[in-house]
Amino acid sequence: MNSAGVRSVARIVARDDGRGGTALPVLESDGPLALRRTRASGAEARVMLVGAMSGPLGGDHFTVRARVEEGARLSVGSAAATIALPGQAKGEARYDVRLDVADQAELHWLPEQLISAQGSDLCVTTRVELAATARLVLREEQVLGRAGEQPGRLTSRLTVRVAGQVVLDQELACGPGAPGGWDGPAVLAGHRAVGQLIVVRPEFAAEQVPARALGEGASVVPLAGPAALVTAVAPDALRLRRLLDEASASLMAT
Repeated sequence: MNSAGVRSVARIVARDDGRGGTALPVLESDGPLALRRTRASGAEARVMLVGAMSGPLGGDHFTVRARVEEGARLSVGSAAATIALPGQAKGEARYDVRLDVADQAELHWLPEQLISAQGSDLCVTTRVELAATARLVLREEQVLGRAGEQPGRLTSRLTVRVAGQVVLDQELACGPGAPGGWDGPAVLAGHRAVGQLIVVRPEFAAEQVPARALGEGASVVPLAGPAALVTAVAPDALRLRRLLDEASASLMAT
């Protein structure tokens, strides 16, 4: 591998096709990132992000950009978990996600979990720009270490703006070298899996989602603006997914 690490960019543009569906005029990827269109569901186009090789490794820099234009609907998932691994190149790996959703458009961003393997060092940044009437369902899941191993260092920052106003700007750092307390009772409380789900819907502006516990290990809080955030911790990825799926069903039925 190149000592500077691998650079890879994937780009998606979703556009209303004028016939009740969504076209994908841009679906570009290179290197370890591969994009595949899958069978559509009604007006929604569906894309799968496929990792063509292991990574990100130390020194790698992956970027995914998606733009959903006015009236379009897009769902993006991934074929398997992303595993952050130590690499031959020195320095942290970076994984940047940039999402832009226009008025009357909808994006479901539902990748599989990110696993922080022992010895890895990964910084993930996700930035979402939404128009005033855009809709979003975004899920993030992080698992600290594979079975029987300690985690690597993982820093994750999620920023969401609606009509130019920040509704969420949150950062979490875990693993070796992270600020003290990340595994304490105020953060992960010894759990190995942590996740969040943010749902943005225009109707939440008129009727705010009430703050409440969602069973053991999960809670939902309203955000400033038409949005709600679910945060969950669990002993493993399976339990975490169950908590977030239950929360998603509850919020979408609101």
